[in-house]
Amino acid sequence: MSKVALITGASSGIGHATALRLARDGHLVVLGARRTDRLAALAGTIRDAGGTADTHRLDVTDAKNVADFVDTAVDRHGRINVLVNNAGIGPLSRLDSLLTDEWNQMIDVNIRGLLNGIAAALPHFQRLGSGHFVTVASVGAHEVMPTSAVYSGTKYATWAITEGLRVELDPSIRVTTISPGIVESEIAGSITDPDTKELIRAFREKLISADAIAAAISYAVGQPSDVDVNEIVIRPATQR
Repeated sequence: MSKVALITGASSGIGHATALRLARDGHLVVLGARRTDRLAALAGTIRDAGGTADTHRLDVTDAKNVADFVDTAVDRHGRINVLVNNAGIGPLSRLDSLLTDEWNQMIDVNIRGLLNGIAAALPHFQRLGSGHFVTVASVGAHEVMPTSAVYSGTKYATWAITEGLRVELDPSIRVTTISPGIVESEIAGSITDPDTKELIRAFREKLISADAIAAAISYAVGQPSDVDVNEIVIRPATQR
C-alpha cells in the first residue's frame, strides 16, 4: 500500500537516498531540510521517475516549524503514515577541545529535533490508529571512541527515546531504530577540529553507501502491519 512518508534531513546522505528509495517503492514522500534548492532538485528527480514528492523548508530544532511540516502534509494528503527522523549532525572532537557551541548544536539537532518530530507526528498517528516512526541513530549509540563522546551521547539518547516510545505506544504504531556504521554522508565535513578531521578521514576510507541504509529503512517500512522491526544495526563488513 502506498504510504505518505515524511523524511527529515532529506537534502543529502541517508535522507536523500531514503527519499529516492521510498519513492521508488511507490510511496509519496514529503522532504524536509533547510537547503530548499537541494530539495527542489531531489523532488524533480523523483517526479521525473514517475514518483510523487513534496518539499518543505525544515529546521528540526524549531518545534513550530516541525509541527507545520507535519500538519501541512496531513492537510495536503489527509494522513501521514511514516516519519523518518533522520536529520543529524556530528562535528566530532575531543572533550578537551571545549567546542561547546558544537556540543550544543548536536544536542539541539540530534535530540531536540527527534523530540520535535515525535511531538508533531504522534497525535496524527494516534488519530489514524496506525503509523511508523523510524529513527536514524548510529552505532555511536552502542559504543564510544575518542572524539565521539558528545555525539555518542546524543545518539544514545535518540536510541533510548525511540525505544521508550516503542514500549509505551500501542502496537498499532510501529517504531524502528536504524543504527548505521560508517556511511557516505556530509557528517565528516562538519568537523572543525583539525586533529579529529584527519583521524576521521582515515577512519572513513572504508564505508558503505547511503543506499544500504535506505534499503534497510525500506525493508522496515514495507513489513506487514503486524511486524515491527525494532532495530537494525548496519555497518561496513570491515568495521568492528
